[in-house]
Amino acid sequence: MRILLLCHAFNSLSQRLHTVLREAGHEVSVELDIADVVTEQAVRDWAPDLVLAPFLKRRIPESVWRCVPCWIVHPGPPGDGGPNALDWAVWRAVPEWGVTVLQADGDYDAGPVLAHASFKMRAATKASLYRHEVIGAAVQAVQEAVQRWQAGQPAPEVLRSGGWQVPFTAAQRQVDWHRHTSADVLRIGRAADSAPGACAVLLNETMRLFDLHPATHAALAGHEAAAPGSVVACRGPAVLVRTMDGGVWVGAVRRTMSPETPSLKLAATLALAEHCVDLPEVTPGLQASADEWRELRYEEWGPASARVGWLSFDFLDGAMGLRQCMQLRDALREVRQRDTRVLVLAGGADFFSNGIHLHEIEYAAHQPGDSAADASWHNIQAMNDVTHEVLTLDDRITISALRGNAGAGGCFLALATDLVWAHKGVVLNPHYKNMGNLYGSEYWTYTLPRRVGAQRAKAITQGRLPIGTAEALRLGLIDQVLGAEARAFDSLARAAAETLAAQPGLSARLAAKQAQRAGDEVHKPLATYREEELSQMHRNFYGFDPSYHVARHHFVHRKPHAWTPRHLALHR
Repeated sequence: MRILLLCHAFNSLSQRLHTVLREAGHEVSVELDIADVVTEQAVRDWAPDLVLAPFLKRRIPESVWRCVPCWIVHPGPPGDGGPNALDWAVWRAVPEWGVTVLQADGDYDAGPVLAHASFKMRAATKASLYRHEVIGAAVQAVQEAVQRWQAGQPAPEVLRSGGWQVPFTAAQRQVDWHRHTSADVLRIGRAADSAPGACAVLLNETMRLFDLHPATHAALAGHEAAAPGSVVACRGPAVLVRTMDGGVWVGAVRRTMSPETPSLKLAATLALAEHCVDLPEVTPGLQASADEWRELRYEEWGPASARVGWLSFDFLDGAMGLRQCMQLRDALREVRQRDTRVLVLAGGADFFSNGIHLHEIEYAAHQPGDSAADASWHNIQAMNDVTHEVLTLDDRITISALRGNAGAGGCFLALATDLVWAHKGVVLNPHYKNMGNLYGSEYWTYTLPRRVGAQRAKAITQGRLPIGTAEALRLGLIDQVLGAEARAFDSLARAAAETLAAQPGLSARLAAKQAQRAGDEVHKPLATYREEELSQMHRNFYGFDPSYHVARHHFVHRKPHAWTPRHLALHR
């Protein structure tokens, strides 16, 4: 079929459906919901069999849904409507939830139900649930609806329940440190993450809170007498805040800024830097206990002859600024000293990595003595340092285990390992051009052609489209698909790593790897690849063309699109 994806933004759900529908053989074009007249023109130009709306904030115009079938993908089980349906589900800690595909009929979330899929809820932020369970259920429901429609079968009879969910109020997102327990604070935070954030007073200032985690008794030791709402310590990006019965780590905040300096979501220790100078740093080791929150964590298991290392780095939104890059670089140097046969880089639960930290770069643009160009330059150098550590780990097999999506430099960090594994729900964006025509670095001119060949490498980076795991496997971007979803992926990847570490021919494989790396270095040193890439990046950051800086600013501040990018809108 010819399908038009109509969406407010080309978000994670839209990208996943884009890859799944193309894999199924459909022709898919995208139109961003900019104005009714633009949507009407897109329908005339593309003449779709179906308009699919996975992420909208406005009604589809009647002039469209009356002339072509229009389906709405609504996060929520049948009958559970409203703009904050998922927020309510997290807030209420419901045990099961779902996604519904509806026929558009002019009312919000009220048309005939065409398909629905359910899933078990877990204790997680609404953003994490959306990226995994909601998207998985949406794909299942859309596929079912399409298959039923193509077969001429009627829509299922369903029982609607729940009713229209009224929008959340500001009071419901408000944290009261003196009245709310740690569990209350975490529940409010999870229902508000990643937007608009929980609201609270910290350091006598009202701000938005994100990325909240429970604090252990060990982390709170010595701070038991502090008043609720007190900021008592820091760890990585987070500050430790006392609650009435314990404490929580707050990983990121959005402060109220002046009109000249727009508000940014930043690491709490960066946004509140002037208040963190005298705070104690409470940082456990890489192999801290599982209940002790930290961004980086290392595990190791197996017999001496077949030992496996597992390094996770769970950075908020997959963004890697200077601090994250240096921490990961140092962690890689530390685990290099460990006697393992296989090292798995597991990234984060929601994202493997998305490359340089655009929010922190935007923040630098407003700091005295700093600039976005300088911050970008330092950040890409730090990303290259991390990638170099991975590329030169030649005494063990390295694996990137993608539990979540990867984009831009994060994709090419993954490709620096010997093997790349992912589950079926992962989407890759192995290109930089969508961010103001960036050239890119992270040694991609070495790792990508090495994997897929020069011709495919050019097509991938110029294509600018999201790539699902089926296509990535065919192209050679990944080596294995393990399981259908993130929930099963960890155990499958761990078992596969154990099997690999115990293979009798692994020593010969490692010897071949070392010989290949030595030969490649003689042919063309890694330093040369880096220098050539960075010469192009220097033009992007410091040259006359401001495209990167404009694109970054629009991305960070979520500026609405004025038009749909041509690589998405095939009808244009």
